[in-house]
Amino acid sequence: MDMKNIYAQSLYKELGAFLSLSELEKLIETPTYDTHGDLAFPCFVLAKQFKKSPALIASELSATINHPLIERVKADGPYLNAFFNKKSISEQVLKHILTDQQQYGSTHIGKGKTMTIDFSSPNIAKPFSMGHLRSTVIGQTLSLIAEKCGFDVVKINHIGDWGTQFGKLIVAYKKWGDKARVRAQPIMELFELYVRFHQEAERHPELEQEARDAFKQLEDGDEASIQLWTWFRDASLQEFKRIYDLLGVSFDSYHGEAFYNDKMADTIQELDNKNLLTESDGAEVVELTNEELPPCLIKKSDGATLYATRDITAARYRKKTYDFDKMVYVVGHEQRLHFQQVFAVLNKMGYDWARNMVHVPFGFILKDGKKMSTRKGKVVLLEEVLKEAIQLAKKNIETKNPNLANKDDVAHAVGVGAVIFHDLKHERNHNIEFDLEDMLTFEGSTGPYVQYTHARACSILRKAKRDIDIESFSGLTDSYSFTVIKKMLDFPHAVTRALKDYEASHIAKLLLELARAFNQYYSQVKILQHDSELNDRLALVQSVTIVLREGMRLLGMKAPEEM
Repeated sequence: MDMKNIYAQSLYKELGAFLSLSELEKLIETPTYDTHGDLAFPCFVLAKQFKKSPALIASELSATINHPLIERVKADGPYLNAFFNKKSISEQVLKHILTDQQQYGSTHIGKGKTMTIDFSSPNIAKPFSMGHLRSTVIGQTLSLIAEKCGFDVVKINHIGDWGTQFGKLIVAYKKWGDKARVRAQPIMELFELYVRFHQEAERHPELEQEARDAFKQLEDGDEASIQLWTWFRDASLQEFKRIYDLLGVSFDSYHGEAFYNDKMADTIQELDNKNLLTESDGAEVVELTNEELPPCLIKKSDGATLYATRDITAARYRKKTYDFDKMVYVVGHEQRLHFQQVFAVLNKMGYDWARNMVHVPFGFILKDGKKMSTRKGKVVLLEEVLKEAIQLAKKNIETKNPNLANKDDVAHAVGVGAVIFHDLKHERNHNIEFDLEDMLTFEGSTGPYVQYTHARACSILRKAKRDIDIESFSGLTDSYSFTVIKKMLDFPHAVTRALKDYEASHIAKLLLELARAFNQYYSQVKILQHDSELNDRLALVQSVTIVLREGMRLLGMKAPEEM
């Protein structure tokens, strides 16, 4: 059911000569206050054709609009406000949710199609910092949303395991590394060596050339360099997998940059065969003048390859391997130009499927208003944040509910969920200030608030101790329940909008609105009162648990039944 579509169709019968159904639907608004109606149509757009004031148009139309599910239509100045039949709408929505259960909101948009999603992609030999959180949680939730919309999803972790930074690390390890210390704490020791390299290079610029030479040796297959690189990579992957387990994230492929080392020659050869390569100061580039982009550097003058070479090669490999219908890259907005160039080169190579490749950018996580920098050592470790969040959640739970049986499990769900929700409630292109206390409060626009609302609804159902009879609904008529109904009715639209816009905040915001509406309902209505509407009220409560639980699942969160 779509209330906006129902209203648009009713308007179309009178206004079809002037506006299309889709135009009418786009113009329909949701009033700020429920007392002004459930939906409103602004009549300003009709003033020119009708040669009347918008207020007069609204007044005349109010007598002509009708639909079985619309109780009344009222002119309010230039607006035509529709009031829907609460009883009929609530009955249909509750039946729909209780019948579909966790499938509520699912669609077949992607049926028979494959979507590959490239996300997270941390660099080996560096700690998994808060800076990696955004790509990881945005990519994970987009994967879950795409699956709910029918896509076969392939989740790819394009590990950063190649590049000049490994020349720097090899130089640093050979100069200042201690084998025993690295074995004891591989990531932290390697990270400190990486930071030290940059500190030393500021005083001794010649180290940069040493690093470039060391990376060239690695590319050329130097055995000692490869042994070091393999050690760094294996140690890093073990750490990453532990953190992914904490977040509940998994991947179908861990093919990193190094995987494409033996595949890039074929890409370069094809570019050459298609006369797309041009020499520039000894380097080889693809000119993108017609695309109004700077040239895409394919091979440096020393023969070393670049990120673009690898991403073009990776795209060709993924198309051949997965035959994707859509390829999504969840990477920060600072890489926008890079992906524009990569997509443009693939288009010039004649690959029509390059038009189905999408860069999904996002803003930074800031600490004290500044971007975190791995190079300068100003980094907040994600694992430490998650563990601290879990501990703080446990402390809050012990204060609120000291007799809770499974405190550790709930604390994990709440702590990790708080960090995830804090990220996803923001529009992804916005920068986010890191604030752990703000994330974990049980009140306001937080994950714990949504989880606590779900637990409250579950508690009501436990107290009721009775089954809900779907066949004997009579429908609810009070305004508090209808506000909840309308929010649940919006859930499927939030899911499809989230997929279309690659924007998980549509779902996060809907969950917050639903939680607030339900808590208002809880405070105003005696839910467990034994009367003719008890069955319907319990159906509403159970429907709320279904929508909140499924919404949180799509965001990568758990939904505890007790808190």
